[in-house]
Amino acid sequence: MTEKWSSGPIFILAAIGSAVGIGNIWRFSSVLGENGGGAYLLPYLIAVFLFAVPLMVLELAVGRRLKKDVVSSFSFVRSKFKPLGWIISILLFLLMSYYLVITGWTLAYVIFSISGTEPQFSEFISTYLPIVFFIMAAALSGLVVSLGVKGGIERIVTAVIPLSFIILIALALFATTLDGFSSGLDFLFTPDLSVLSRADIWSAAFGQAFFSLSVGYGILMTYGGYLERNVSIPRSSMIITFADISVAILAGLVIFPIAFTVGLEPTLGAELAFVTLPIAFDSIPYGNILAIAFFTLLFFAALTSAISMLEVNVTVVMEKLGISRKRTAAYLTVGTVAVGMLSALSYSQAELMVGGRRILDLMDETVGSYGLPLAGVLISVVFSWYLDKKEITSEIGERWGGIVIMLTRYVVPVVLIAVTLLSIIQAVFQ
Repeated sequence: MTEKWSSGPIFILAAIGSAVGIGNIWRFSSVLGENGGGAYLLPYLIAVFLFAVPLMVLELAVGRRLKKDVVSSFSFVRSKFKPLGWIISILLFLLMSYYLVITGWTLAYVIFSISGTEPQFSEFISTYLPIVFFIMAAALSGLVVSLGVKGGIERIVTAVIPLSFIILIALALFATTLDGFSSGLDFLFTPDLSVLSRADIWSAAFGQAFFSLSVGYGILMTYGGYLERNVSIPRSSMIITFADISVAILAGLVIFPIAFTVGLEPTLGAELAFVTLPIAFDSIPYGNILAIAFFTLLFFAALTSAISMLEVNVTVVMEKLGISRKRTAAYLTVGTVAVGMLSALSYSQAELMVGGRRILDLMDETVGSYGLPLAGVLISVVFSWYLDKKEITSEIGERWGGIVIMLTRYVVPVVLIAVTLLSIIQAVFQ
């Protein structure tokens, strides 16, 4: 990898952009609402700091030490591990293919909000417009990545990440003026401690922690490869983590007061974002401005995450085929559109389904729920067990290195496997 981040703060912005996705804004609030409100924060924070952060540090350390793409990094450790790198690359490509469909929805709702012609979600997906916006989102992601780390990714994250925080803080401040603010605050922070004895609460917390911080996907390994040695990986990881948690909590401080003010159910997840919140915006003061700000925030969060996913596979294909970044980004964008078209068609007038289920939902339930935890297990096991310990400790120090290696060797894989098995069991017996 010949490209570099311009500075440590720029890298942190890029990593925050990768970590903070649409899941932080609607999924965290939804999962928290379904799992005991404030009580859920305890297992979630445990999952974040004891399990997700060590894997983040490991990925960044491996990326900076080896300075290789994901497939080459696995191959460097042992040649027989090369297929495992390809598995992660393919899983991330599949995730990106349907994630960009949802990114397209957010772009559509930004435009609808600005024009004042916001249709109901059911009306939107009864047309072929979702396909148009999916292609637009994919093309925009491809364009940014084609311009390189400094020319593309840095420029977009330095513009949209600070703006996203400004929008989110402004929305949260406005939420304090709503009638439902105190109810939203109670819902968010008042714990129902009785739920802590339930295994599914802990499973949800661990799943959200890894999902939220974008660890275990190879993204941070790729971004770590562009990082200079004078940047502290442990310190950067903590900043990224606190920013990610802050976004999730601020989003709750926006969504729950709005939901309680207009009498909406606050635990609807994606449906809350695209179905019920637009209705709420129509019935509260300055609703049109709020809608524009909210969907712009969603779009920025989705776009920066999608860009990071594409960057991983661009580095892999560039290395393996020896072609230019621009050509690689173009080929992968076309490939993403081709594969993601099935998911896009499932939420369009075509209503493409398999066994009565929309393709996008099936992709999320398989790739999202089971494929990505598998990727996390592969990364934690291969690099903590088989890469020389000195390669890791040289990047983060002996003390931190020892803790990270211990947790990623013995704890993180077990937790990810347990959470995945519990999810499968729950799915089977529901």
